[in-house]
Amino acid sequence: MTEIAWIDASSGASGDMLLGALVGVGVPVEVLQGAVDAIAPEPVTLRVEQVQRNGFAATRCHVEIADSTQHRSWRDVRSLLGAAALADPVRAAAMRAFERLAVAEATVHGGVPDDVHFHEVGALDAIADVVGACAGFIHLGASVVVSPVAVGSGTITSAHGVLPVPPPAVAELLRGVPSYAGPAGAPATELCTPTGAVLLTTLAAGWGPQPPMTTASIGVGAGGRDPEGLANVLRLFVGTAVGDGSPGAAPLLIESNIDDLDPRVWPAVIAALLEVGAADAWLTPILMKKGRPAHTLSVLVAADRAAVVRAEIFRQTSTIGLREQPLGKHALDRAMVSVEVGGQAIAVKLASLEGVVVNAQPEYDDVARAAATLGRPVVDVLADAVAASRELLTQQGRPPIGP
Repeated sequence: MTEIAWIDASSGASGDMLLGALVGVGVPVEVLQGAVDAIAPEPVTLRVEQVQRNGFAATRCHVEIADSTQHRSWRDVRSLLGAAALADPVRAAAMRAFERLAVAEATVHGGVPDDVHFHEVGALDAIADVVGACAGFIHLGASVVVSPVAVGSGTITSAHGVLPVPPPAVAELLRGVPSYAGPAGAPATELCTPTGAVLLTTLAAGWGPQPPMTTASIGVGAGGRDPEGLANVLRLFVGTAVGDGSPGAAPLLIESNIDDLDPRVWPAVIAALLEVGAADAWLTPILMKKGRPAHTLSVLVAADRAAVVRAEIFRQTSTIGLREQPLGKHALDRAMVSVEVGGQAIAVKLASLEGVVVNAQPEYDDVARAAATLGRPVVDVLADAVAASRELLTQQGRPPIGP
């Protein structure tokens, strides 16, 4: 069953709000603290407190650190992440988040991403927010869907001086995803921080209203402020998907061209996608612009598994975008039978068209196992299994396959 985590960001988003919501749905604070401890060069403590925000009972996750004014560049943060004893999926998600943040900052303020100093978000508390939130969502193992994001209005004072809301980096990070100023009557203030924006856009597999789901738990994460007239909270709904909202939806072909992934990783990527529900996954070598060799990753998936498969592609690869299209599909009726070769049972898949068997294919794993047991070449056992399949069909009064 597809696990769904829907984030209601209609009152904004920040790193500490996401941490609080994760604790609220039952992610042990030790999971978050362990990831923070693995990277923090100085002591950082996560302290959980139950609070109220404009009538909402909520979980506040304080990130407590010693006073520090050190600014860190993307190069510095990358070194910390590379050296940290983090689970690989957590490290990869945090790397993607900070890289995207560096690119956004470089785009709006100028400069090279490696040399961008994060100022507010380079501090230890923001590093803890990113790594802790990534660890929490990896722990959930759910496909993340995010509502349109409330960004706020007015102006804020930052290390770059007075900036309009949404600040330039937040606006850049939310490019291409749904966002808006916020609820009617909300105070003129920043509702979505750069850390919140980069976490949402890094973790999201989809955007929109709450998908059809059976909710099992709800976490309400509190922000630090409690403004009049606005519940400064982020809600996290976790449960199981109910269909895909469109009965009879066509299967999807999801693809991405990737030129910067270590080729040794691809077998693990394919295996992971099949594990979470892809019907098939394959690679096609291609040549991209500037003569760069690359691969097209193609994944065939039922519509009701698409969200979790999208999320897994983003977790397992370096891609930052996917294209997809619905497909028509015609499948033959299938049945399994068993034949014996040298006393070894081998499963055979039969495919029929209008009641007539048109293909019989022995299961290769069974063939290989039988060949190893019998001490015979695989090709010989395969030929015998095909012959046994033909004989079985003849005995059943069905015409044999082929000439």
